[in-house]
Amino acid sequence: MAIEQLSDGRWKVDVEPIKGRRFRKTFKTKGEAQRFEATCRANCIESPAWTPKPKDRRRLSELCIRYHELHGHALADGAAILRTLQNLAKDLGDPIAVKLTGNAFCETRNALLKAGIQGKTLNNRLGYLKALFNELHRLGDIDYPNPLAKVRPLRLQERPISFLSTCQIAELLDALDERTTSPGIGLIARVCLSTGARWGEAQALTPERVRNGMVTFANTKSKRTRSIPIDSALEKALHVYFKRHGLFTNCMLTFSRVLEKTSIKLPAGQATHVLRHTFASHFVMRGGNILTLQKILGHTSLAMTMRYAHLSPDHLQDALRLNPLTDEGH
Repeated sequence: MAIEQLSDGRWKVDVEPIKGRRFRKTFKTKGEAQRFEATCRANCIESPAWTPKPKDRRRLSELCIRYHELHGHALADGAAILRTLQNLAKDLGDPIAVKLTGNAFCETRNALLKAGIQGKTLNNRLGYLKALFNELHRLGDIDYPNPLAKVRPLRLQERPISFLSTCQIAELLDALDERTTSPGIGLIARVCLSTGARWGEAQALTPERVRNGMVTFANTKSKRTRSIPIDSALEKALHVYFKRHGLFTNCMLTFSRVLEKTSIKLPAGQATHVLRHTFASHFVMRGGNILTLQKILGHTSLAMTMRYAHLSPDHLQDALRLNPLTDEGH
């Protein structure tokens, strides 16, 4: 008999639609068993080599590695994203991925929030995990929808952008120049302040990408190259450094240590990125065009660049001119 009830109340299917193709499976209900039997018979008639797909029992940590192998390795910060995903899988208890629910994620997120993890960090992790499920589903590596599709990121209070004043810039550059064990650190900072580059972009410059009064950044977050003008003195200083010392070494941690010894106090989580903010802020305050700034910074979305718009000399000046307490407003 193809279907029979077991002593524990479950239903067992034992079906051989064609000679040599036998399928066995146990279900909680008779209806599920009947549907499985019918599916096996119909599919084997259409395709004799057909076989039912086994349940996906892979754990979330396994999907993290699979995502990295299929897609994540090509991302600019793929290795860091993999580490973040693996840590998140651990925080979630490394569940069987298909059984992960939005509620389970939100409960873990709440616990991490209470433990002191920043909301922005948790929103980034949610974004990475959603991308994992979406990409693996798109590639056909998983056959179930994104379990976090309806989970929304936390709404966070927008923080003012921190940037350095002219005096603070001078103090920081003096402190960096005194760091003789890292002779290139001051030059990297100057490149960031002159072009709005991220620290990693400036640190990866080569002599071939510094020429004709321009620096070209190729290792960008958006994967697009961009060329920014620099003054002749900075161009000459870069070539002198490359000739004497070769390429820049990784000195981001050294920058943070030098910054801590100055009088400059920044919000938690900010260090080298303050140089990029400083370039953009001073650019706008001096009347720079916001669309030009978008191209210089390499933002794919104007919304990102608009964070600096409030620093424009004439931004929202109508609020001062037309408010009901001024004579001109009547």
